[in-house]
Amino acid sequence: MSNYGVAAVEKALGLLDCFKLGAESHTQADLAQLSGMHKTTVFRLLNSLERMNYVVRAADGRYYLGPQLLYLGKVYEQSFHLGRIVQPVLDKLAADTGESASYYVLHDNQRLCLFRAEVSQVLRDTTLPGTRRPLDKSAIGTVIRLWGLNEIQETAAPALPLFSSGVRDQHMGSIAAPVFGNGRQFYGALTLSGPASRLEVMDKKKVGAVLLENALALSRNLGADLEYCRSVYGS
Repeated sequence: MSNYGVAAVEKALGLLDCFKLGAESHTQADLAQLSGMHKTTVFRLLNSLERMNYVVRAADGRYYLGPQLLYLGKVYEQSFHLGRIVQPVLDKLAADTGESASYYVLHDNQRLCLFRAEVSQVLRDTTLPGTRRPLDKSAIGTVIRLWGLNEIQETAAPALPLFSSGVRDQHMGSIAAPVFGNGRQFYGALTLSGPASRLEVMDKKKVGAVLLENALALSRNLGADLEYCRSVYGS
């Protein structure tokens, strides 16, 4: 089977490859010469890259790499570190509870599923890593809004973990708790999700305790202040 690609995407990435150490900025003419593309094509590609924050245009008209690349680099860097720590916790949590376990982070005022452990249940919540959803009133969205956006400073701290049902999908529910690292820094949300019919009849106290135990263990492995974590989790 042929390995087809998208020419426009490859051209845009080719422009980004023109930025190197010692050549951190370029004019549009520079990029046209370096890439071998027509100036009109380079102009259109730069407009798209600038809109998506992959490049920025300075007042003098020169282009620099944009902040989105730094974010993706950090996600890439963190994924190797976090993956080794988070994924085993998710796998065990899913096995112990029978519900899908996820690790969400705040990204661009949305919640981004970074890691996931599915279960073999026929009826389950299926979400792929990389999925983005709004910061809604679900347990997951609420945890990220409260601690990720510091809304916790404007409201009383809720009892954890948080439960929600029927917010995104009337048939689905979720349970979530914050994860911390590097002292008191919010890292993400550890979550369980599944059919609301199962979550609503489960022993919430027991399952909630399991989730908080794993959130505390995960936070400890990420270098969090354990006294602070215990005060947040109410344990």
